[in-house]
Amino acid sequence: MKICVFGAGAIGGYMGVKLAQAGADVSLVARGPHLAAMQTGGLTLIEENGAPQTVQVTACEDPAELGPQDYVIVTLKAHSVPPVVARMQPLIGPQTTIVSGVNGVPWWYFHKIGTDLEGTRLQTVDPGNAQWDGFGPDRVLGCVVYPAAEVTEPGTIRHIEGNRFSLGEPDGSRSERAQALSSALSSAGLKAPVRPRLRDEIWVKLWGNLSFNPISALTHATLDVLCTDEGTRPVARNMMLEAQEIAEKLGVKFPIDVDRRIDGGAAVGAHRTSMLQDLDQGRPMEIDALIGSVQELGRITETPTPTIDTVLALTKLRARSAGLYNG
Repeated sequence: MKICVFGAGAIGGYMGVKLAQAGADVSLVARGPHLAAMQTGGLTLIEENGAPQTVQVTACEDPAELGPQDYVIVTLKAHSVPPVVARMQPLIGPQTTIVSGVNGVPWWYFHKIGTDLEGTRLQTVDPGNAQWDGFGPDRVLGCVVYPAAEVTEPGTIRHIEGNRFSLGEPDGSRSERAQALSSALSSAGLKAPVRPRLRDEIWVKLWGNLSFNPISALTHATLDVLCTDEGTRPVARNMMLEAQEIAEKLGVKFPIDVDRRIDGGAAVGAHRTSMLQDLDQGRPMEIDALIGSVQELGRITETPTPTIDTVLALTKLRARSAGLYNG
């Protein structure tokens, strides 16, 4: 089984190290100083217990050096994927599965959904249908990413918490390809359950991302503060309720209520969300995938989203002012 992790930053690198340690035939696609460090000195993972482990990995910038793969696990930021679909084509053979480990509403969301919205395409996450046409939705296997990790310096990744990568077919089946990848990830010490209702998990994670991320970028508050502050908690709650109404119209079932989800965010502590980190470090922010996509789904389902609309407008302006968003 040949596995390529495309976008071997914090999460992709963490997965790559674990697979390499388990003896998997894994390769990594990365760029810049991080790639150079991996090529010269290997990739170092600092686990939760603080013990660093360095493994030699196959890493390159040009996918053409690797050839067709059985699985291509995409761990890029959502807005970074459409522009590189053409570059990824050398990795794709007749039996290649594209594993979409990207935050937000996935581009394949309405593939095999089993409703009259079958085949609907989301321009906020897949402008110009780049992924739908370039990959093909039949290749996709969904993935919800739970671990937290960071690149502390080129070639070094610190694992903060979590080791679960939930997998799921768009039609909810327990396919052979899903179970084979689940076994490979499990052999590497990762949790990789195959879920029949992956869209439910997508929304539970998205609940926090669509609200906590932009509010933190606007206020610079950490999770413990924005989830308990008497001004920002109601804003997050209203955003979540609007999203819940959309999701339930699409058949999603939430296993917890809004207030428990917010309390869970507060319990994480003084965490700086990914969007706030991107803003501070001058990196493009995942605005469209995390918030714009929910607004688009609101229009599709004819669901008002006044709070989401307001926060989205403010976040776009904040990002534009920093030169980190051009729509």
